[in-house]
Amino acid sequence: MTGPTVEQAITRVHQEEWARVVAGLARRFGDLDVAEEATAEAFVAAAERWPREGVPPNPGGWLATTATRKAIDWLRRESQRDAKHQAARIMYDDTPPEPTGPVEDDRLRLIFTCCHPALAMETRVALTLRLIGGLTVAEIARAFLVQETTMARRITRAKAKIKAAHIPYRVPSADDLRERLAGVLAVVYLVFNEGYLATEGDDPVRVDLTDEAIRLGRLLRTLLPDDGEVAGLLALMLLTDARRPARVSRTGELVTLDEQDRSGWDRALIAEGNALVRERIAAVAAGGDPPGRYQLQAAINAVHTEAPSARDTNWSTIVALYGRMVLLDPSPIVRLNRAVAVAEVDGPGVGLAEIDRLAEVLDGYHAFHAARADLLRRLGRGGESRAAYDRAIGLAGNPAERAYLTRRRDQLAG
Repeated sequence: MTGPTVEQAITRVHQEEWARVVAGLARRFGDLDVAEEATAEAFVAAAERWPREGVPPNPGGWLATTATRKAIDWLRRESQRDAKHQAARIMYDDTPPEPTGPVEDDRLRLIFTCCHPALAMETRVALTLRLIGGLTVAEIARAFLVQETTMARRITRAKAKIKAAHIPYRVPSADDLRERLAGVLAVVYLVFNEGYLATEGDDPVRVDLTDEAIRLGRLLRTLLPDDGEVAGLLALMLLTDARRPARVSRTGELVTLDEQDRSGWDRALIAEGNALVRERIAAVAAGGDPPGRYQLQAAINAVHTEAPSARDTNWSTIVALYGRMVLLDPSPIVRLNRAVAVAEVDGPGVGLAEIDRLAEVLDGYHAFHAARADLLRRLGRGGESRAAYDRAIGLAGNPAERAYLTRRRDQLAG
């Protein structure tokens, strides 16, 4: 096997197996640092040995075995240095643990550990994205709209706090599940978003991450079948992922919703997502809890997918749904999305006025400048539109988005 092919294999295996290996080691050894470091060392060993020896028939098994040996070696060294680590020797038993409790998937166990209430919400999400999603610190920083150095410190502090507070890696109780669910859903959705339109790298879409997020969403749905937000998040991801085949052109350019070939959408995923939305509407109508943000976002996507064309979209309903979302989550990005919908109902001038109110907080967010550029273009303000496109292109990390924004900028008159 040639060098580049081995590199591609290692990259693919990293995407597919990182979370499984880290979570398995965390279950066995009860230490997140040991789990992550041993897994990282196993991938270093793969990068050194596979080009010479070839990719093994079962790469995931090879990595798990190698990482386990690395972890045991580390624990043995520690136990020899410090008598307090003698207890680590009991962890060398290869007997698989008996599955107990409501969560029997290692990766979900690890997510709930990372989402412990002793940690701040954003810290829980960031740590889990690193350990489960295998995202780089830079990718996580983009998801949070913060500097990479800030996010690195946050993750380091989180792991230190887990160790200092003796937070156990264990199967959560039913009460833990409810308490930590908001953080878990946020994790799954951010993993999905990073896969759906990757912020870094040459691939505009990382299907491994979207598939993993949907898989986790389905497991959560099985685990908590009556929870509206679990159903809402799964519906949201299914309806969004259904449009993926039409999202990037053959030339590698982003295709926006209004330009997509809707015949290319995955109708099976749309049907499944719409069924979940209808289920939640019926539950709320029957006196259930009011919809949360994921249910509202799923309903917005259902409106989009039900429209036969972009011009047939019921934008008034979308504005109303975003209005309800703002009451739950008045974040700048929710308000930006509502302003874009307002522009479709009340005109680009009204939408632009709302967007410009967010200039200070969203100046570093490429989608803010892209939305401004489009509305300025529609208002005939070409020079300002071009400047906004330039700013959006400079901030966009996804190659498909940059290609789309560049084409739109170059189409401006003059």
